[in-house]
Amino acid sequence: MTQHARSDIEFSSQGTQCRAWLYTPTEPNRAVIVMAHGLGGTRDAGLEPFATVFADHGFTVLLFDYRHFGASDGEPRQLLSISRQLQDWRAAVAFARELPGVDPARVGLWGTSFSGGHVLTTAANDASIAAASAQGPMVDGLAASLEMVRYAGVGRLAKLAAYGSVDQLRGLLGMQPITVPLVAAPGEFAAMSSHDALSGYGAITPSGWCNEMSARLALYLATYRPITKARKLACPILIQACTKDSVAPAAAAVKLARKAGPNVELKQYDIGHFDIYVGKDRERALADQLDFFQRALTGR
Repeated sequence: MTQHARSDIEFSSQGTQCRAWLYTPTEPNRAVIVMAHGLGGTRDAGLEPFATVFADHGFTVLLFDYRHFGASDGEPRQLLSISRQLQDWRAAVAFARELPGVDPARVGLWGTSFSGGHVLTTAANDASIAAASAQGPMVDGLAASLEMVRYAGVGRLAKLAAYGSVDQLRGLLGMQPITVPLVAAPGEFAAMSSHDALSGYGAITPSGWCNEMSARLALYLATYRPITKARKLACPILIQACTKDSVAPAAAAVKLARKAGPNVELKQYDIGHFDIYVGKDRERALADQLDFFQRALTGR
């Protein structure tokens, strides 16, 4: 175990500043782990315990906010764009490779939920990524949409699509976006209203967190399918599937792991989507992540 310092840092993505926390260990192992949150999440929403453990074991960590969210710049606020977030991942990786003391060939990615799909997409498109870990990953937007229909009904999905269509038109006209709640109680209108969504976000989000996102994501979610890139994953991959997941169906993550080949490690936990962020379930998942990154990035 080593100690670490945390500092504020920023980098540019498509000309807009993304802000991040840089965790620098006192005894670095020259590997870096790039991290970002899932749907509407920010760096201060339950990710610090993960970053701290990695840094205390010698990893430099870059934990960033996407454009339009959290501490990062970008107007309009709460604009949730898959393509923009993938651009931010590429920019963060490029920035991390240039950090002092970092071996550019030893870059690992860490994602969760929606960003679990992002790290797999990024790794599939960048053969120089050394490793990627995805916990409770959303790897199939179509499966996630069907899961929403199961717990909320087809009318809820249709309403989100209607809001999304108007929001997309407003975007084309240069108008402010229409936003919808990210999470709400079962039966209420939101992007996520599963039985554990509201309490799950509440357990990790800080005071003042903005429970909104642009509605247009509803038009693109079903076609965002990182699972289709399974066979392009060449680096070591850790998939952590939560078998009781009500947001990112575990069956899709398991299917991706089996399609991808022997470089993918699959861990399954008999827990819900949000359990992995807190308590003993987090400790267990984090121990598996640390072991994975130590083997994949340091050869231990």
